[in-house]
Amino acid sequence: MAAAGMAAAMTSGKAMAGPTAIGYSGPSLPLWPGKAPGAPAKLPVRKVQQQSKDAAWDDRWLTGIAAPSLEVRQPAYRDGSAAILLPGGGYGFLAWDNEGEEQARWLTARGVTCFILSYRLPGEGWANRETVPLQDAQRAVRLVRSRAAEFGIDPKRVAVLGFSAGGHLAGSIATRFDEQVYAPVDKADTLSARPDLAGLIYPVVSLSQPFTHGGSRDNLLGQNASEALRQAGSVENRVTADTPPVFLTASSDDGLVPIGNSLAMYTAMLAKQRPVEFHGFDKGGHGFGARLGNDTPAHAWPDLFHAYGKRHGIFTT
Repeated sequence: MAAAGMAAAMTSGKAMAGPTAIGYSGPSLPLWPGKAPGAPAKLPVRKVQQQSKDAAWDDRWLTGIAAPSLEVRQPAYRDGSAAILLPGGGYGFLAWDNEGEEQARWLTARGVTCFILSYRLPGEGWANRETVPLQDAQRAVRLVRSRAAEFGIDPKRVAVLGFSAGGHLAGSIATRFDEQVYAPVDKADTLSARPDLAGLIYPVVSLSQPFTHGGSRDNLLGQNASEALRQAGSVENRVTADTPPVFLTASSDDGLVPIGNSLAMYTAMLAKQRPVEFHGFDKGGHGFGARLGNDTPAHAWPDLFHAYGKRHGIFTT
């Protein structure tokens, strides 16, 4: 199905649950046995805010992530690959439908088993806030690999796909997968956290350059963070010879997260001679997910991402 057709199909039907809950079409996997690392004395309380004004479909924002989890979306036919979806929201909320559920729909239609990561928000009282989302992302990749046989996936074909601040998280796990940011808790933590492919869609990349998204930076690091901390959190500074293939897309008319972020990552990947593909579109704005009509250039990105994954042996159908 063409990207435009998939987008129309996704926005024409209502998600399984209403604005006060998330509907699950597959298992829900707790990320941590017990409390997550660095838990505050008073855990955040989950809230779901409905942004959609159209009763035909949901657009929910999540906050208060006390118990991070992976929500499994299984295809009717499995091609053996997996994608961990990382919704954006400036590290202040999770754009659950636009950058989670709707992405899972077009991916599962192509045989990809999806895991939507409900990751913790760093400003909700957790210790070591600057690594809280990375802790969850590392743990997610390891947990998916540990249960590969259960879900019929190849542990060597695990992609991450992140949007906006979730794109920063996807870039962080792609470049900092071997950084110890939490104490191991079980056998899953003996497995690699390196994804086999990373998709960064209109991503936040730099936390130090003028084109950064200040809200994401401050939500992750705290206000008035040192320049050293900002540099350390900038994905373009962390690319190495072990960084997996990266797919980037963004729009020139993005008024929230400038396309300079994607260009910085593209340049850093080229400098390290790592596989990378970048698509910059003149129209699309920010936060378009898979909702754009075929009259807007950026609507083509799902087909391009899937094709890139096929060339690298992650997707097969």
